[in-house]
Amino acid sequence: MVQIHFIEVDSFMDFARYVCSFREFPLRIYAHKLQGKMVLSTRHVLSQSILAFYTKYEKGRYIEYDAKGGKESAKVVDSISTPSNHAPIIHLESLPFSTTTPKKIINKFKTSKISELGDLARLTYDPELPDQPKVTLLCFPYGKKWIVGYMSTIELDETVYCFYYVELNKKPTKPFIKYSGHKGISAEFTDIFQHGFPYLPVVMLKKNHPIFGLKIKK
Repeated sequence: MVQIHFIEVDSFMDFARYVCSFREFPLRIYAHKLQGKMVLSTRHVLSQSILAFYTKYEKGRYIEYDAKGGKESAKVVDSISTPSNHAPIIHLESLPFSTTTPKKIINKFKTSKISELGDLARLTYDPELPDQPKVTLLCFPYGKKWIVGYMSTIELDETVYCFYYVELNKKPTKPFIKYSGHKGISAEFTDIFQHGFPYLPVVMLKKNHPIFGLKIKK
């Protein structure tokens, strides 16, 4: 039986960043009811589970997203008239899976703590798929700390899902990580793009979810 886990992002902009930022082909979005309220959600598929990241509902056919120079803008529109990224919205009358929270999580991630942001940025490079789109990092509060993490997959006889993460002492205030290791400079959070540097989008979640494999802290 397929499990679905609904995970709320911190804001509409975080959701738009997740479905559009640095993606040649933005993700598909679903508009549907969740606990009696309309939401927008998108799916990350595991072998027996679905992570459904969601935000509040806004009426329209596309999310239009742009990040010129790192300065983001996002809104819901009914038609495409600009060269911005556009993620299509599909309105569903019903869902194919139960929205009930499962008692036992099947595809819980194996966790691995990383020393610092530069190591996390280097980890996202896949030598077997060097031309794949840049990945998105997730960030959420963890007790008095903040977690920035990367979802990864190891293909064995049975697929293993890993969540590599860094612990921070305070909440990031910028939506992208600028990686400068090739220039001998530490990775840093930023909202300004400069030529010659790789960037990773960071999506803020409302809270930790047990599927990431980290102990729930209050």
